[in-house]
Amino acid sequence: MRLPKRALLTVGFLAFVPAGVSAWPADAVEAISRDARKLLPRSLSRLLAEREPQVLDELRRFPPDVSRALALDLPGGRLRPDTLAALEAQADRVIELLKEGQVSQGVVRLGGLLRIPADLSDPVLAVGPEGWPPGVTREYYALFAANLSRMPVVLDDPEALKLSRKDLPALWQSLVDRSRAQSAVIRTELFQDGRVVDHRRLDYRSPAWAVSSIAYSRAVTATAATWLAVWRASRGDTTRMPRAREVRPQEPGSALADRRPPAPEAP
Repeated sequence: MRLPKRALLTVGFLAFVPAGVSAWPADAVEAISRDARKLLPRSLSRLLAEREPQVLDELRRFPPDVSRALALDLPGGRLRPDTLAALEAQADRVIELLKEGQVSQGVVRLGGLLRIPADLSDPVLAVGPEGWPPGVTREYYALFAANLSRMPVVLDDPEALKLSRKDLPALWQSLVDRSRAQSAVIRTELFQDGRVVDHRRLDYRSPAWAVSSIAYSRAVTATAATWLAVWRASRGDTTRMPRAREVRPQEPGSALADRRPPAPEAP
C-alpha cells in the first residue's frame, strides 16, 4: 500500500523526533531549567531546585501522545486546537495537584512542563515539511553544545513573565512562529553547495551560532513564563521576584565585550 505524500512526511518527522524525547541535548535541558529558575520567586525556585532529579525524570516521561501531537503540528507551523488542549491539560493538572495540597508531586509536574516551551523554542523542530538534509541537525546541535557555555542568557521578553494561565496558548504559538522563522538560517549556514558544513568551521560570528543563542534564551524565558503562569493560577507565592540586570552592549575592543553577560542572580 502506498502512503500519500503528506503521510510520508509525517512518518518521517515522527521518526526524527521519537515520542518522549526532546531534541535539545540533555545538558542543554538541565541548563534551561537552572537558568529559568533564576527568573522565579525565591520560594518556587527553591522547591524546583530541591527536586531537580525528579523533575529531570519527569521530563523524560513526558506523555508520548502529546509529543506525537507536537510532531504532527510543528511541520505546518500551527498548533491545532486539540494539541493546545492537550498542552493546557498538562498545565491544569499541575494546578489541581497544587490546589489539593500535593505540593511535592505538583512541583515535579510543574518542572516537567519545561518540555513544552523548550521544544517549541527549538528551530530544528519547527522546520517545514521539507525536513532537513542528512547531517544538518547533527552539526547544528554539535555547534550548540560546543558553545553553550559562551552564549549570553538574555531575557527574551520581560512581559512574558507577567502572563496568566489563559495567555499560555498564545505564548506557545508565538514560540513556534519565532522558531520557524529561524529554521531557514540553519539550513543556509550548515548546508552549502550540496554539502553539510562542519560545525567546527563556525564561531560566534556565524548566523547559525546567533540562532542557537537566541533560541536558548527564548526557551529559558518561555519556561519561566510557563512556570509562573501556572504557579499564579494555583495561588503560589510570587513575592521576592528577582530583578534581571540590564547589560548594555560594549564598544568594540572593550575588555568587557568578550565576557558573557551575567544571568539574573539566583534567588
